[in-house]
Amino acid sequence: MRLPACVPAGMTERALQQLYEAPGTPLSSGIERAELQAASLAALVAAAGRPLRGVDIGCGDGMATSVALAACGARGRGSIGIVGFDWSMAALAQAARRGIPVARASTEVPGLPLAPDSVDVVIMSEIIEHLVDTDAALGEAHRVLVAGGTLFVSTPNLAAWYNRALLAVGVQPLFTEVSLRGIYGRPGREVVGHLRIFTRRALHGLLEANGFIDITIAGAPYHDVPRPFKGLDRLLCRTPSLASILLASARKPD
Repeated sequence: MRLPACVPAGMTERALQQLYEAPGTPLSSGIERAELQAASLAALVAAAGRPLRGVDIGCGDGMATSVALAACGARGRGSIGIVGFDWSMAALAQAARRGIPVARASTEVPGLPLAPDSVDVVIMSEIIEHLVDTDAALGEAHRVLVAGGTLFVSTPNLAAWYNRALLAVGVQPLFTEVSLRGIYGRPGREVVGHLRIFTRRALHGLLEANGFIDITIAGAPYHDVPRPFKGLDRLLCRTPSLASILLASARKPD
């Protein structure tokens, strides 16, 4: 995760930096979500039949990046090199220990240290919900992708099946936060800096508005769903609008 491109009233850059660098702030999300996204990437790499260049914006501790690289290697056809970008030095240190090439960067001005039309794949795993200027971030992804290049995005679903039930009885939905200092009005205790939470329809509309085409959105389970409900959570992944996590892929036009 990284510092948002701009900070709204009441959220100082210092406060967000302290949150993202704090040892207790989670830098990884669920392994099942990472594996599903990695499978989509591996299929793309195998179909390309040539080495691809990729970047992971907001790579965190590098867990999802390493899962993606392992999945691509297991396919046995094609290859991809991925560089991880993040704003958090703590995250970059952990990603580097996994053997991932990393650099400190963000999508805010002056943008990513990449030339236009220079990479085949952009990954944004569990990062877009931490951004204020989502359009700027997607604009950077669009800028650095080659024509026909692919963007992968994963993010929590505001309209997940349990959030609909929680909101109906007046409980703050999961994944949403009203403070950087604590969790109020909903289950859970971890503050992770979520600023934007999407429904399937909103994510599709935002990607389309920022120039992406061939948008597909699938569902993924949430690792913190209580054990008795995990089977239901996986089942409802078949209906992305109800799923815990949204997995989107989209292309830059040729």
